[in-house]
Amino acid sequence: DAKDFGDEGANTLLSCSKSPYFAMPNMRNLGYFNIEGMELDLTGENSLGEEKSKANSKADSFKGAVCRLREASAGKDTTIGHWEIAGINSDKPLPTYPNGFPDDIIRDIKGITCRGVLCNKPYSGTEVINDYGDEHMRTGDLIVYTSADSVLQIAAHEDKVPVDKLYSYCEKVRELLQGEHGVGRVIARPFIGTSGKYVRTSNRHDFSIKPPKNTMLDKLQDKGYETLAVGKIFDIFAGQGISDYVRTTSNEDGINKTLEMMDREFEGLCFINLVDYDMIYGHRRDRDGYAKALSYFDERLPEILGKMQDEDILMITADHGCDPDFKGTDHTRECVPFLMYGNPIPSNTNLGTKDSFTYVADTVLEYFDIV
Repeated sequence: DAKDFGDEGANTLLSCSKSPYFAMPNMRNLGYFNIEGMELDLTGENSLGEEKSKANSKADSFKGAVCRLREASAGKDTTIGHWEIAGINSDKPLPTYPNGFPDDIIRDIKGITCRGVLCNKPYSGTEVINDYGDEHMRTGDLIVYTSADSVLQIAAHEDKVPVDKLYSYCEKVRELLQGEHGVGRVIARPFIGTSGKYVRTSNRHDFSIKPPKNTMLDKLQDKGYETLAVGKIFDIFAGQGISDYVRTTSNEDGINKTLEMMDREFEGLCFINLVDYDMIYGHRRDRDGYAKALSYFDERLPEILGKMQDEDILMITADHGCDPDFKGTDHTRECVPFLMYGNPIPSNTNLGTKDSFTYVADTVLEYFDIV
């Protein structure tokens, strides 16, 4: 149904495979390229002078099970995608604001923060701070903007609005935006720098709307299992159903934190989000950067596999596409991969295509024998 979302022809992995930096031999061994409908561009050589097909072709045999997942929910944003992975299909999309936020919302934000508002339109996050940063520094007014996603973002220079104060503003705006205007996320976007050289910091913080009903995380907790979160997961679920969490600053940090979690003695689920693919490369339409990030994960994958215990299962999937070659800067409506590996998973198992991301939650709960 990509056409219904204006995304006909989008194919994130195909675009990344065109880069000479794309190489995923370890994911290949898990059956990544055997997934139904997989398309790759393997012409030419990679950055090492090798045939691209050497590391990226379909495997004659592979470890574990794979399938393709179609999104069932009416949306393609981070919140909707993660909710569906966790077991919730959303019939209605979260609200978006292609023309900016209504006057009454802007008036309320001014009242809550006792500050003026700049911008109020869809904008690139890296461009908006440089286009409005000087005026923000002069006036102290907040830079409020959105995107094609269901988000309200507030940017402020850390020297003008301390990070904790910005978080406080966003918490209050999150409380304000409910019901009809219940956006998926209110996002604090601190930045630093000087005129013409403003840059965002890693102090981003998301204030998400709570899931409308229990997810696999709640169901696991109810049965006494631990639910650990790495990266944006705690923020995406507004903390609901999560027993412990760590935030991350990059994919590298996320992988390192995941390995640290694997050293813990726990029985339950560790849910990880590696955000760089989307935030740094997908939205900025950086094909080579995206390919390098995928290849970096592939290089680190053996470390994760090496720490797995006999009863562990590794699951790898995505919450949406973000084709670095596609028009615009938004997410793209696509099917996503789902890979499973571990002693309990039979090898060389291709499960075809499933009609919802909720297949992930169903599989997790089945493993823990939770109905």
